[in-house]
Formats: sequence, C-alpha cells, structure tokens
Amino acid sequence: MASLSNDLRPLSPIASAPAVAGAPGACAWDDEEELARYTRFFDREGERVAESSFVIEGMYCAACSVTIEQALRALPGVDDADVNPATRRARVRWRPARVKASALVHAVDRAGYRAYPAYALQAEQGRDLERRLSLWRVFVAGFCMMQVMMYAVPVYVAGPGDMTEDVRRLLNWASWILSIPVVLFAAGPFLKAAWVDLRHRRIGMDVPVALGILVAFVASTGAAFDPGGIFGEDVYFDSLTMFVFFLLCGRHLELRAREATAGALEALMHRLPQTVERLREDGSGEEVPVHRLRTGDRVRVRAGQAFPGDGTVIEGTAQVDEALLTGESHPVLRRPGDPVVAGSISLSSAVVMRVERTGEATRYAQIVQLMEKAAAERPSLARLADRIAAPFLWAVLAIAFGGALAWGFIDPSRSVWVAVAVLIVTCPCALSLATPAAVLAAAAALARRGVLVQRLGALETLAAGDVFVFDKTGTLTQDRLTLREVTTFTPIAQHEVLAHAAALAQVSLHPVSRALAASAPSSPVSMTEVHEHVGQGVEGRDAQGRRWRLGSASFAGAEAWPQGEGPRAWISVEGRVLARLDFEETLREEGAAVVSQLRRAGVEVWLLSGDRAEAARRVAASLGVDRIEAQATPQSKLQFVERLQAQGHRVVMVGDGLNDAPVLARADVSVAMGQGADLARMQGDLVLLGNRLAAVVEARVLARRMVSVIRQNLAWAAGYNAVSIPLALVGWLPPWVAGLGMAASSLLVVLNAWRLNRQASPASARALPHAAVAVEA
Repeated sequence: MASLSNDLRPLSPIASAPAVAGAPGACAWDDEEELARYTRFFDREGERVAESSFVIEGMYCAACSVTIEQALRALPGVDDADVNPATRRARVRWRPARVKASALVHAVDRAGYRAYPAYALQAEQGRDLERRLSLWRVFVAGFCMMQVMMYAVPVYVAGPGDMTEDVRRLLNWASWILSIPVVLFAAGPFLKAAWVDLRHRRIGMDVPVALGILVAFVASTGAAFDPGGIFGEDVYFDSLTMFVFFLLCGRHLELRAREATAGALEALMHRLPQTVERLREDGSGEEVPVHRLRTGDRVRVRAGQAFPGDGTVIEGTAQVDEALLTGESHPVLRRPGDPVVAGSISLSSAVVMRVERTGEATRYAQIVQLMEKAAAERPSLARLADRIAAPFLWAVLAIAFGGALAWGFIDPSRSVWVAVAVLIVTCPCALSLATPAAVLAAAAALARRGVLVQRLGALETLAAGDVFVFDKTGTLTQDRLTLREVTTFTPIAQHEVLAHAAALAQVSLHPVSRALAASAPSSPVSMTEVHEHVGQGVEGRDAQGRRWRLGSASFAGAEAWPQGEGPRAWISVEGRVLARLDFEETLREEGAAVVSQLRRAGVEVWLLSGDRAEAARRVAASLGVDRIEAQATPQSKLQFVERLQAQGHRVVMVGDGLNDAPVLARADVSVAMGQGADLARMQGDLVLLGNRLAAVVEARVLARRMVSVIRQNLAWAAGYNAVSIPLALVGWLPPWVAGLGMAASSLLVVLNAWRLNRQASPASARALPHAAVAVEA
C-alpha cells in the first residue's frame, strides 16, 4: 500500500460500472462532482483505478477495522482496502468499471457501520454527534451510578435485623429502575457492536463486554424479583453501573486523545479557505469558491487568510507562515515576484497573487495525499496485534465459561460474577491500540516538524537503522551553486565579462547558469540568437554581431587551458577565451552537526555520490564523514546498498529523490528531500518538506521513542491480562473493579502514546548550528 500511487497517473473521474440496487443515496455517492471530493482517479495497465477516502462511524476497536476491510475486499472490483482504527479512516482502491462508490458504502453499511466521504460535512457532523452522545452517555451512567450507590450503601452497612425485607426489596427495585437507562442507553455502543459482530458470525472485542453487562443485569434482576432463586439474593446493580461508567469514561477520553493525535491531519485538510476574493479586470472583487479558481486568476489574500493555490505575489508585501512546508514557525517575507504556496498564511497584510496552480496540482494537495495515505495505513505490528486479538477473544469466552463452571461446584452464588469479571477484564482493546496509537502520534508529531511519513511501518525500521547513507549533491549540499572566483585572461574589465555571461545564462536552467544569473550584476547587455546546446553550454551574438560562448572548456575553446577540479565554466568571444568562472557547492548549515550526532549514537554514516572522488572527499572531510563511495552510477549505488543489506545492516538512504529513485526504493528506509520534486511520485518513506537535514535526526530520535512506547504498551497489555485473569478466576476481582481495570488499561496505552505527540522538539535538533559552511567541490 505504501507505493500505491507510484505507478498511477491522474485521469478524469468518470466511472461506468452499474450501480448496486438498493444502495442508499446511490445517485449522490456516484455523482461525478461529489465523487471528486474524496476520490482520486488514476490509470493502471490501461484501466481506471480509483482511490477513495472515507470516515467510518461506529468503529470502536481494531476488530471492527478487520471486519470492514473484509466486507470491502469481498466486492468484485475492489483491489484493496485499508482501515485504521486509530483514525477511523478507510482508504479503498477500486475499479470504477466494475463497481460503484455507492456499492462500497453499501458494503460498509451491511457490515454494521456507516461511511462518509473523508473531509466532507457529513463526516464532521458525524464526529460532533459522536462526541455529544459520548458525553451524554457518560453523564447518564455517572448520574445513575451515584443514585444506585446511594441505595446500595444501606444494604452493605446494615446489620442483622437493621433492615426489613420490604425495605431491602424496595431499594433493589429502585436500583433496577436506575440501571435500565444505563443498559439501554449508556451501554448502547457495547451492545450494538456486539450484536453486529454476532449477526455476522464473528467475535469482536465488544462481545465479552456486552455479555458481561447483560449477564450482570439479568442475574441482578432475577435476584431482585425472585430472592433465593437460581440467582441467589445478592444484586450487583452498583457494580454494573460503575463499570459501565468507567468503560464510558475510558472510551470518551480515548476518543479525545485519538482526535488530538490525528489533529494534524484534520488541521491540514481545513487549512484552505472556503471562498476567496477574485479580482475582475476592472479591479473590483467577487467572492468565489476556491474550486472555481483557474490559472491566471488574480486573488486578494487578506491578513490571516491562507493562500488558495500556488502562485506569485504581484502586489503588496506580507509576512507568510509556511510551516506547512518547512516545519519552521518563523514567518518569511514575500514581496512582488516571490512565490507563495497553497496552505501558507499571510500574517501581516493583504497581498494580491496570481494563481498558477490549483487543486490537485498544488504542492498542498500532494502533501494532503501523502498524509491521507499514511493516516489510513497500519504497520505490521498493529496487524499482528489484530490477528492475536481474535483467537484471544475465543480463549476469553472459554476461560469465563470454565471459571463459571468451576465456581458452580465451589460456590454457585459467585459463579455468575466470576464469569462476568473475566469477560470484562480481559477485553484486548489495549493490545490492539498499543501500536497504532503510538505510530500515529509519532507521525503527527513529525508532520508538525515538516516531515511527512508516507509509510508508517518505516518508523519501526528507522528506529533500528544502523547505517545511514547520504547522497551528496542536493542532500548534504545545497541544491544550488555559488560563484566563487572569476579569473580573466584579457584586458576586458571583469564586470563586462560577467555582464555578457549573465545575459547568456538567463536562458538556461543548468545549475551553473542559475548560479551565474544570481551572482552577476544586472546589465543592459542584450544578446540575440541565443540558444542552448544541451550538455555543452549557451551561445549568442552581441550588438556588434560577435559570437559569445559560455559553457564547458571544449565548447568555449579552452581545451588547452589547465582544467582543475570543481564546477567551472568558460566564456569566450569569437573563439578567444576571456575568463574562467569557478563555482562551489555550499554545505547545508546543519550537515556537520547531523553527521556528528549520528556517529555519536553509534550509527555508521556513508557518503554516496556520483561525483569525482576528490570532490566527494572534500565534502566528506568538511562534514566529518570517513566512509565514502564516489563516482557511483545509479546501478552501482543500488549494488552498494544491497551489499550493506547482505551484511545484515538496516540501511537508511537519504537522497534528493530526483535521480536516486532505484536506491531509495531498495533501502530499508528512504528519506527524500522535498525540494523541487513531485512529492506524489517520490520513493521516500519519509519526505523532508523543508529540506532541513536536522529533521533526519529528529525523526530517528522520535522513532526510537515510539518503539520504546510500543514496547511499554505491549508489555503493559500483556502483564495486565496475565495478572487480572487469575485474580478474576479466584474471585478476588469484583465486576466493578474489572470494568475499571479494562477502561484504565485502554486509556493508559493511548495516553502513553499521546506523550509522543506532545513532546517538544529534541534538544539535539535545537542545538544545531546556523552558520553555513562553504567548501570547494
């Protein structure tokens, strides 16, 4: 699933499969414009493929996600489905020619759940309703619990002869009446989910809880209205209402913690404004929806408003928050002519921008797609926990039945309550939440620092990575050159030579040309008949008709001159060499500190470059890297990584993602720099949006903390069950304590994972220097 979109290209959202009969709202779900809101269309092997995102309502555990995945995959035309219980999001890849979107929704509905388009108004309303209902259930359970406890206390403290049988029965009946809304309303989610599971002939995590609630209520009811019968004389309405209250409190806090953890994704989705002010030809403005913007439109963006598309500022100056792309909170100044990106926010004043890219073409949309894909993915450890949960539930039912049977011979009056305690205390929710909660929290924390996780499972591998391989150009060095020295061989003034060179460089996108155009002073020199010879240089004619050439030594006629090392260009006029232009690569300002920290952590660091050995050695020496693989072709880079993996190493490859796709795909974990590349096609498991090399260290530190939290969660879940099951079987764990233990167990793993989301940036990242270091390449 991690590379789902790598071999796909966008297509028009048109499907031709027949609608499913009886699917509710089929016309709305299959409407072309509505479908485009939550679906992307691609082409694979000549057939349209759709990828839709849904929010699932009614999901409470990992077993629910497995059920929904099975229901979707059973449909003909569905290639794959991935449901994340931590975010309640589903990502479905399907064939529009074979199945309709309404059929997908109908399949989810038949499984006992509801699906809404991700990021749609219905989904948001559904989440609001769920929060309100959750609070109401907690209130009803808590209020009734307190009243039931008031009636139960006199029964517990009364001595022999202190209370008549009529008063005892009256108190029991009052407790029964107050327990009814707890069972029918407050405990509704547990009972409904259990019924859905049983109706589909499966055992979910709510089945033992629902059985415990019903058995406790039925047994207590029998004891209240038929004292001395098969259920004895003791009632446990207080225990019943208490553990329902504890379970609901735990579920509500878990819901809030999960929403806070996934908040980075939600905030990202709602970052763009709903409407914008588009300027007419006469300068007047009109409010239009964002999706109606087109390339070339002029839009006024006011202070506090997000830019609706990628484009260029044409009027005004403003401080702009680009934390979405860089992970840095410091605003940047944008003037006329400067680029702006969708999702960044104008902080200080209104500006007018010219729209150049909208919708799916913006970098913002590509980032959203990456985060959406990551939010729906579940790592291998989470899937393993899900597989363990199902047989564990069968074992729980067997243990509860066996315990009740054994206590039937020891003390029949306690057999029911032992079974109830076992059923409640052993719900494996904590086991299934242990991994996804921690992984999602770590991914959300990294997203706020400008690191997008495309494959959640990569975080587990990153924590175990023992060899970090860095590409040189564009990764350890900046993706641009700077002019270092001009050596002239003619009486012509240096500024005149540079003016002609800059005039030629304007037409080329070569790194040398871009560096020269940025470094040389502006000049009124004009050139005609300018054209570029790919791989050689640029030539043109001046006002006197003389032919000028800028480029390699052979192109400019300087073959006989000493060539030397490093990036350089030559300029000549009518075949006479005028000057040599030497350039240098600039190291990323935090590169040396990043390498130093990785080495101190016991990580082996390599520099992998296709450049000459001498240039690679100079860069490595400046950064403190002592392991170099230079003059590497794409094939030899791939072989190099394979050799390291054959030696048992976990290889983390950090590259620019532009020409290292094979080696990035082969590495155990790939980290791609985000500059200039189409993020949707990157091979990187992690993408550094702001090109901050320090984020590599931050990601590794957070990944190791994440693995530590997962181990803590799994150890707690396993230890909790190992201790609580024997206590429940020997009768030392009453039902209300069992309910408290189950709620606390699930809540503990979620809150423990939440710490990852709330931790500050690692001190190691804050300590990185900010002085740029230049070296000769």
